[in-house]
Amino acid sequence: MRSSVVLIGHGYWGKNIARNLHELGGLGGVCDADPDSLREAASRYPDVRTYPSFTDVLADEAVEAVAISTQARAHAELTIQALEAGKDVYVEKPLALNYGDGRRMVDASERLGRILMVGHLLEYHPAVRALEALILSGELGRLQYVYSNRLNLGRFRREENALWSFAPHDVAVILRLAGDSPIEVVATGGAYLQPNVADTTVTSMLFEDGLRAHIFVSWLHPYKEQRLVVVGSEKMAVFDDRAPAGAKLVVYDQGATWVDNVPVPRNGEGVAVAYGDGEPLRLEMEHFIECVRSRRQPVTDGWSGLRVLRVLQAAQRSLQMGGSRVSLDQPSRAIALL
Repeated sequence: MRSSVVLIGHGYWGKNIARNLHELGGLGGVCDADPDSLREAASRYPDVRTYPSFTDVLADEAVEAVAISTQARAHAELTIQALEAGKDVYVEKPLALNYGDGRRMVDASERLGRILMVGHLLEYHPAVRALEALILSGELGRLQYVYSNRLNLGRFRREENALWSFAPHDVAVILRLAGDSPIEVVATGGAYLQPNVADTTVTSMLFEDGLRAHIFVSWLHPYKEQRLVVVGSEKMAVFDDRAPAGAKLVVYDQGATWVDNVPVPRNGEGVAVAYGDGEPLRLEMEHFIECVRSRRQPVTDGWSGLRVLRVLQAAQRSLQMGGSRVSLDQPSRAIALL
């Protein structure tokens, strides 16, 4: 029997979560304070219960798990309330808007023995899984440099800047590919539409083994781009989520060859890498349902959320200090393998 999950927040992204949970047979209900959103959910899913109040969900002993897709500022409070009510929780990224709140969420889940999973969607993308496998196999050689661009025009926010809205996806993936957390973070950016709300940021990370990475995010950009480039000592790989299916992950046999003590470019053709099928969000929801059923710890658990939160908070601090370097302590839990 599949576990039943109640969605909290039937908004822009919550509708996608509801659709996938329903297709998996795991949507047990929808909760939204907006009557129009609730009516829309009831029309789409007449077979599931609707809740006008989060309190009603907490009081319903038949509800075993919730998926929280609300504004980020509400994540900590709603998650802790749900955990204390005996519910397992999936919460959208970011885990919280500060490390202290995130740690309270993780501590509550462990104290109460409940599942806590964070919506780091790209870690469930089949192409990212294939890229991780390439790195672990050694085909790319030693990782030297990683960069990602997540750019678009729109979905401007007031409660969080572009760093907190866009970068969690890329931070999570880079930490997974690196198998570690950075020791230093530097971030710069600019606020053009609203005072003190950065519309564009560039975050640089330095890892203990010398790996460097940077993340460029912007919601004030003339075109949409979602691209991750991995440069290894032997080969290079590009994950372009905007590319057609079957061409999203390409490996290039390119690099530098030394001739008479001079580095000479080595150019090679790009080869598309095959990877498994499946919508990332569907795979993510399927994983949550399985974790609730089996009591297995999620791949993107609360500690995963804390690692990402640590980087985001350091980047925000650097941003506010005009790009000063911020050192990070190492996290206390290792990164789980998929």
